[in-house]
Amino acid sequence: MAKPRILVVDDEQNARAALRTILTEEGYEIAEAADGEEGLARLQEWSPDLVLADVRMPRMDGLSLLRKAKESGSDATFVMMTAFASIETAVEAVKAGAENYLVKPLDVNAVLVFLGKALEKRQLVREAANLRERVRERFRLEGMVGESPELAAVYDVVRQAAPTKATVLILGESGTGKELIAQALHELSPRKDKPFVKVSCAALSETLLESELFGHERGSFTGAVGRKEGRFELADGGTLFLDEIGEISPTVQVKLLRALQTREFERVGGTQTIKVDVRVVAATNRDLAAQAKTGHFREDLFYRLNVVAVTLPPLRNRKGDIPALASHFIDKYAKSYGKTVEGLAPGTLNALLSHDWPGNVRELENAIERAVVLCKDNQLTADDLPATLRGPRPSGRSVAGLIPGATMDDIEREAILRTLEIVDGSTSRAAEVLGISVRKIQYRLKEYGGGEPEPEDRSEPEA
Repeated sequence: MAKPRILVVDDEQNARAALRTILTEEGYEIAEAADGEEGLARLQEWSPDLVLADVRMPRMDGLSLLRKAKESGSDATFVMMTAFASIETAVEAVKAGAENYLVKPLDVNAVLVFLGKALEKRQLVREAANLRERVRERFRLEGMVGESPELAAVYDVVRQAAPTKATVLILGESGTGKELIAQALHELSPRKDKPFVKVSCAALSETLLESELFGHERGSFTGAVGRKEGRFELADGGTLFLDEIGEISPTVQVKLLRALQTREFERVGGTQTIKVDVRVVAATNRDLAAQAKTGHFREDLFYRLNVVAVTLPPLRNRKGDIPALASHFIDKYAKSYGKTVEGLAPGTLNALLSHDWPGNVRELENAIERAVVLCKDNQLTADDLPATLRGPRPSGRSVAGLIPGATMDDIEREAILRTLEIVDGSTSRAAEVLGISVRKIQYRLKEYGGGEPEPEDRSEPEA
């Protein structure tokens, strides 16, 4: 295990030498600097775990060193050393990001205990951050944004199905992100280095769709001036995504069923049988099971497609993801249009939560894009949103305007919504800041959106 690194910054040579001797004997790796400027250079080239810096030094003092180190992105833990006369400055350093301060003359035993605890805390913070990142990776897919239980269940199915060859049917309303799930299934599969080919079944007539899927030979129909490979051939070895599969005609359904069963087909107008290795992912906003029962969709094709089903919840059922989605789209379109937009102004999140989002995530994305284009300040206000989203202003008081007489519900609502705005919509980070459970935040967001949340689970501590 690597020795913890400590950088000692002090203009007194004897003090540095004494600390070097003591700390080296305790198993630490030590570097020295005679002032803040030299300390900053050593900090950048050596990357210590902890910096033990005197407050008063020539050229650059300890407080300036601390500030410049934080500005440069250093994550080193700072502990300041000070005489009694400069304790106020040391306290100021703590406010600027130092872990704490030691008073000179130093007590050796106290220093060792203090540094040991500071380094132990640093290690615990790092381990907690790594754990949170692993949890986020576990419940996140590339391109998808959201931490709600509803979406986490989708992620779980996708991660289990992706490595297999199983055909997957993605169900969900328009705008819920079905294509992103299809892409994730491909990227998480052994086929990720092979083609991902998309076909919009609703955009093509029966003849053109058949040709797009299976290809055609020259002269097979009017306009077929040459041989054309179909999407099944182009996707060989990879994944074929059939969007809006519920729109295909009975004739194409028959040919698609055969291709799924045997992985072989003939081009339109051709006689040569072509074999392919293709993983098929299909999506629809229709109820295919109901269509199969009424005869509008082949039942055998439905079962062939429905080996693994993934159902994407509509946005109105996962309103806890709206803060994170809004933050994501603000960043995306602020960069796209070259604007500085820091987030949502107070009250704007209320407007987003109060809308039912019939167009789902796509509608939210369009609303945020419009707001970014039209906003005049560095925060989006409700007035920047489409008129259908503005509605009546919420009755809750803003944090700045809370007065005696405000209910605890008012205060809790503002605390949750404003914290979500500050932490870019992450319910897990907001839960950490507020000291409550993620489940409680999700519950409250459904409540604020006018939904009917499940009864709150009191068995989980809200630490």
